[in-house]
Amino acid sequence: MKTTITKRKWEAIYRLLNRVSPVDYDCGTLCGAACCMCPDTSTDGDGTDYEMGIYLYPGEEKIHDRKEETWLKWSVERAEDYEFPDSWYGNIYFVRCKTPPHCPRNKRPLQCRIYPLAPHITEDGVLTLIRNQEDLPYECPLIAKHMELNPSFVKATYTVWVHLLRDPLIFDLVEMDSKLRMIDGSLLEFEEVSISLP
Repeated sequence: MKTTITKRKWEAIYRLLNRVSPVDYDCGTLCGAACCMCPDTSTDGDGTDYEMGIYLYPGEEKIHDRKEETWLKWSVERAEDYEFPDSWYGNIYFVRCKTPPHCPRNKRPLQCRIYPLAPHITEDGVLTLIRNQEDLPYECPLIAKHMELNPSFVKATYTVWVHLLRDPLIFDLVEMDSKLRMIDGSLLEFEEVSISLP
């Protein structure tokens, strides 16, 4: 998979998101770092065990050193074996923190940095942010209690997605996820987050 997002751009995205947080303190203190403390394995509906983790976006692996970053457990999979857009092919990287809740915050992947927000493209083609309400093996108080998020965090996250959506692979993923929410009706469960832009 060939992405247009360079290592330098990923570094800039990480720097921007290092300066903001959903709340004025480490939100992991609300839930005991539940998102980092996921069990090693979970069971899907048919009783099959699978390992929890998150995937890196195309090119995001460039800014992580697999030899030095021993706090992450890596697995390399084929995009074709998972529910990714047709434009995704070849290797994708799944990671999981091996040292929770003591993960280096300045190294955490994008999905950790933007949570609990997710990008959504409306039927009119407009980028919005929603609170992520996907089924997970833990509860996030930021979502469950509808806690107010820092405007600087929301704005920075929106800015990041404006840049990331210029990449065709990432756009295809966000568009696919957005269409699935609209088709299956689950979009009604998601809360749109207002964005104050200058």
